[in-house]
Amino acid sequence: MAPVQERTLSPRSFERHLLHYGRDFLNELIVRAEGSYLYTEEGRAILDFSSGQMCATIGHNHPKILEAMAKAGQTVIHLDSTMLSPDVIDLANRLCELLPQQLSKVQLLNTGGEANEAALRLAKIATGRFEIIGMAGSWHGTTTGAASTTYAHGRKKYGPVMPGSLAIPSPNCYRCPIRHCADRCDMACLDVGFEMIDATSVGEEAAVIVEPIQSAGGIIVPPQGYLGRLREHCDHRGILLIFDEAQTGLGRVGELFGFEREGVAPDILTLSKTLGGGLPLSAVIASDAVAEAARENGYSHYTSHASDPFTATVGLAVVEVILGEKLTERAAVIGQYLKDRLRELQHRHEAIGDVRGRGLLLGVEIVADRVTKEPGHELIKALSARCFELGLNINRVGGPHSVWRLAPPLTVSQDEVDQAIDIMDQALKEIPPTTQP
Repeated sequence: MAPVQERTLSPRSFERHLLHYGRDFLNELIVRAEGSYLYTEEGRAILDFSSGQMCATIGHNHPKILEAMAKAGQTVIHLDSTMLSPDVIDLANRLCELLPQQLSKVQLLNTGGEANEAALRLAKIATGRFEIIGMAGSWHGTTTGAASTTYAHGRKKYGPVMPGSLAIPSPNCYRCPIRHCADRCDMACLDVGFEMIDATSVGEEAAVIVEPIQSAGGIIVPPQGYLGRLREHCDHRGILLIFDEAQTGLGRVGELFGFEREGVAPDILTLSKTLGGGLPLSAVIASDAVAEAARENGYSHYTSHASDPFTATVGLAVVEVILGEKLTERAAVIGQYLKDRLRELQHRHEAIGDVRGRGLLLGVEIVADRVTKEPGHELIKALSARCFELGLNINRVGGPHSVWRLAPPLTVSQDEVDQAIDIMDQALKEIPPTTQP
């Protein structure tokens, strides 16, 4: 047996044993998190405007989350997937109370990709068909089925996707995908998209899966009426509609769910990031009709941690904090304040081409040239790095990753918003568009 060696940790030690799974790791180690802040090993405080991986919805290490974890740790952590704890049933009931009546059957899982995988399997087995229609710029996960409907990035060099994977254009009003709309979107991209589906489908369409607001695709907000027309296209063809609310659900966009603004309910809903408060918890919620048809046809989607009691207890706490602290309403108010401050920056800095989003899910598109809308690929990298040096963490998203995604915890204060704006303002002053190669 090898002798136990003293553990030494340096900022670059991850290069020895950690597998790279995307972008490069940051050089500073995070040793503590609380509220809207991360704290490095060197004692630096970093304002986190990405809520971790979009999961710390109610702030890092919220006291109610810690309390729920302590409670769950003293009772039951894990069970066989056929065994249920009271909190699993209570969370399913609580979610259904918040949703349209037809969404009434819940399966608790772990990640967003896993929930979307379950949603796709439900749609296929309930309808007996296999084609899945996604949307350009979408992100639904990296498991095989979810990855096949993900079009934001990460599709190259992995071989064939699932048979029957189709796509419609993204309703990107800043960069119209069909070069049609100027000042006002008439949703021609949606109609053209379904004309292409009709031309290319083999007649086995099971479902459409979309995000009410595309997040990884660049914070793309569909125009008012879009989801309603999408529902009409689905109903006309007998296709199920799936809403992936991993990032829009449970208050982030200023409504409890992203689909509420248009009053359009899906046949299947998935929740994840915003549900677990930083722990891995997701849910797929289906209508009675879909659930019954799937059960009759033999639906099976076991996972090692389906209906885990530990995370269900935490999920209940998250929901109660969101409702009890009125964080949905707060997201609408603070989100509008943040959006107004971002538009002030846009007036001062040519690098900001567009500001968009709802509630506390906002996007700032960085451009090298505001007239031509040339994406600021290298510029946003430099700006993001400078913001981090100054104490602000923000993600880069969008096809060319030229959009800042601002998604702070719903508990973020106005003072913290002002601090973030000051940091972005300083970075934009120091690194103008003319510095892009």
